[in-house]
Amino acid sequence: MTDTHQPLCLLIHAADEASLARARNNARNLLTAEPSAAVEIVVNGPAVAAALAVPDETDPLLRVCANTLAAQDLEAPEEIARVKAAVLYIAERQQKTGWSYMRA
Repeated sequence: MTDTHQPLCLLIHAADEASLARARNNARNLLTAEPSAAVEIVVNGPAVAAALAVPDETDPLLRVCANTLAAQDLEAPEEIARVKAAVLYIAERQQKTGWSYMRA
């Protein structure tokens, strides 16, 4: 019998400081429960400044909105991934690659 199990892929969206804290915690909890899961934390709005201000072990999971960076005149370290627009990235991940969405 062939294993057709697809890996769990989850986008966690954070738009402010409180939701960023929840998203980081949710990501840690998911990866503890399901280490093979793919998880990304997409941040925009006030969550971008919060993410840049407080480094965290989940930073490799971050996808920072470039529109927010420009609007808030912020710069992210090179090791933090950027996406052109959080809304576009979320929509494409869901439609084109079947990722699940969760708002933190």
